[in-house]
Amino acid sequence: MKIAAAILAAVLTLFSVGAPSPGYHMVKKVPLPGAGGWDYLTVDEAARRLYIAHATQVVVVDADSLAVVGSITDLAGVHGVAVAPEFNRGYITDGGSDSVTVFDLKTLGKIADVKVGQKPDAIVYDPASKRIFAMNGDGDSSTAINAADNKVVGTVALGGGPEFTVADGHGSVFVNLEEKNELLRIDSATLTVTNRWPVAPCQAPSSLALDNANHRLFLGCRSKVMAVVNAETGAVVASYPIGDHADATHFDPAAKIAFTSTGDGNIFAFHQDSPDAYTALPVIPTLKGAKTMTIDKKTQRLFVPGRDGNQLFLLVFEQ
Repeated sequence: MKIAAAILAAVLTLFSVGAPSPGYHMVKKVPLPGAGGWDYLTVDEAARRLYIAHATQVVVVDADSLAVVGSITDLAGVHGVAVAPEFNRGYITDGGSDSVTVFDLKTLGKIADVKVGQKPDAIVYDPASKRIFAMNGDGDSSTAINAADNKVVGTVALGGGPEFTVADGHGSVFVNLEEKNELLRIDSATLTVTNRWPVAPCQAPSSLALDNANHRLFLGCRSKVMAVVNAETGAVVASYPIGDHADATHFDPAAKIAFTSTGDGNIFAFHQDSPDAYTALPVIPTLKGAKTMTIDKKTQRLFVPGRDGNQLFLLVFEQ
């Protein structure tokens, strides 16, 4: 009996290794200052700060204590934040002024305003080229800014309105074109589009995340699917059903889970069984309209802004 019990225990242990956890639940609801809508969130994992684009300001939250520690104000419709830690600078897309606002990561003081294309939206820092790439939603282009001196070094014509963007740190910047149903790869050194891939059955790709180790991209699509794309070939290798109005996707490399948040008030999570196969996990309920999200890869917390009545909250989820 003891031998049989030991064998059973060993088998159960074997099958539990790498298995997805039971699920996420909300652990805190933090009120955020200010009125108006919100957009992307960015975690500076080293500095332990969370930046939340919120109407005409960026709210700054301590990623560990969850206290509001500051804000960057007097902006004209903010969308996204990127950080370049080696230069101690952050960059905000200010869609209402067609510019990128540069700020000091330590003091949160403004350093400069850099004119870019029409209605800059998503933004990313590429450590390979040490450039910031602002995606100009109404300009059908991306503006590249040198992080060392905040000078514009060039503009990349995209052939459509960009929605979200990620950089692999090896010289490739990926961006999805929502209205064109395309995924593009930009060479960050030459500022050229090197690949243009269709992403059917994904239509209106609006969010994007990267699994760098396995060269996989995850697209949240307004056609109610999450598509998995080979980042080297552009092939769509899998797709899975999600909810309505996808707007943010993130990948947790430690837990091997891809998350997509949707405006119907849910986060859809998929465990990576292999680079091309995924298992759906329990849906995580949030708030109606809470369409954006990010993950703190250090703590594996999910951060989701959402409005409850007249108050905007930061919803915090843990396993």
